[in-house]
Amino acid sequence: MCPGVAVDALDLALVEALRDHPRAGDLELSRVVGVARATVQSRLAKMEASGVITGYGPDVDLAAAGHTVLAFATLEIAQGRLDDVRAELESLPNVLEAYVTSGTADVVCKIAASSHADLQDVLLHMSTSGSIVRSTSIVVLSELVAPRVLPVLARDVQTGGRAPRYR
Repeated sequence: MCPGVAVDALDLALVEALRDHPRAGDLELSRVVGVARATVQSRLAKMEASGVITGYGPDVDLAAAGHTVLAFATLEIAQGRLDDVRAELESLPNVLEAYVTSGTADVVCKIAASSHADLQDVLLHMSTSGSIVRSTSIVVLSELVAPRVLPVLARDVQTGGRAPRYR
């Protein structure tokens, strides 16, 4: 993993503008942010190339799409079987994300399901794996803080980004 690229005030303003106007083109973004179109194009290209911006796909509400049950599962895996677990989790469409962790659990997974029975099927499938020794699941009751990235980027800009303010 390479060290992160610093995001300055202009980069942050562009990301915020994209969040507020996800279908806007470069010209509209230049008007919203108050910089030249070429500057917008250059900055977006830089953030794409460095991996800061990873996509422009639509945000999807899984509950609205019929997947109303959300859960997290912690997995303890058999020694040396991480690649097997990755392949198995990738084969399960209900597994949205999975992270290797420190502590008592080796892996934490985020799982979406259309019902509790659907979630149970996913968990039962995991329990039959020879790579997964033990799993523990936690069902989400409600969302307290929505997924977000702007506050941490804004904090970093306020504490001294790499470039002076663009305005």
